[in-house]
Amino acid sequence: MPDTSTSYNGHDSVLFSIAATIVDALKHYGLDHRPIIAEAGFDPDIVYLPAQRVSTRKIKKLWDLSVQNTNDLCFGLVYASYIQPSALHGLGFSWLASHTLRDGLNRLIRFQKILATQVTLKMTETDTGYRLYFAVSQKDDPFQFADAAYDGRIASIFKICQIMIGPDLKPLHVSFEHSPPHCSDKFEQFFGVPVQFNADKTAIEFDKQTCNLPTSSANPELARINDQIVIDYLNQFDRGDLETRVRTCIIEHLPSGVPKQINIARELNLSLRNLQRKLSLSNTSYKELLNTLRHEMACQYLSSPQYPIIEVSYLLGFSDPSNFSRAFKRWQGLTPIQFRQEKLAD
Repeated sequence: MPDTSTSYNGHDSVLFSIAATIVDALKHYGLDHRPIIAEAGFDPDIVYLPAQRVSTRKIKKLWDLSVQNTNDLCFGLVYASYIQPSALHGLGFSWLASHTLRDGLNRLIRFQKILATQVTLKMTETDTGYRLYFAVSQKDDPFQFADAAYDGRIASIFKICQIMIGPDLKPLHVSFEHSPPHCSDKFEQFFGVPVQFNADKTAIEFDKQTCNLPTSSANPELARINDQIVIDYLNQFDRGDLETRVRTCIIEHLPSGVPKQINIARELNLSLRNLQRKLSLSNTSYKELLNTLRHEMACQYLSSPQYPIIEVSYLLGFSDPSNFSRAFKRWQGLTPIQFRQEKLAD
């Protein structure tokens, strides 16, 4: 039976539109995709909705069969060439509507679970730019995805960034943990820079100045609308994802003040110690989630003049606007007024 559920019921899942993009890539080779997707566990005779979810194991098998049937170790690059913002649900549109490339990448980090629950992307600031990488190394991947799947993930990020910024965008660095395939020259052609293989991390880094420049496609209202679409979607299916559930609880309580961790634990039917342990296993903490969420929401609220700064401070759970101002300056290096003035000037 096909996996057509919009809920993964605690099991890892992937947005079906990702599978549809793999099928588009298969068609590029002139292959009959029907027997391939049937072997992967999909019913070729039914119409899947783009927002449906399918099991990660089926997607893994589809990647494996795609590489085998195309006999192309660079299949991930072909896959990425077919990726479109609409394949990423509301995240794709809010990413494009972000004020800067950095804001878009932060949205990807914040909402990545809508794409695939088993993938954890992180972003760090380097001396020269912002580096995105997979928190779990390829060799530790419990699903043992094909190298091409990792190639496709990094290449897709680059493709969406190019759609946002323009075709002249180039990353500073691109690296993969796996060894170079026989078609490794295609990687340099795709990314426009030399690519490192046998690296310690699968990662891509973009120039800091480029990441912080305002984009011509920026639209705060459109970004907020699609953020809400993603949040609503995640709330429908992602009841098993603790980080998302904690974030949702924090958002609901913030206008009434910062919720205590013990109260969030009780709301999730967990002991405080169990909540802390589970978050630690996800390489995060309640404090980190709270600060990151308030920072992200502050930037979004301040990017629009419709929210007075004093209202923003209360929406984020600050009892005093001066406390909000000090916290925001720690996050951004600017006061809320300075940040809003820069946004409006842009």
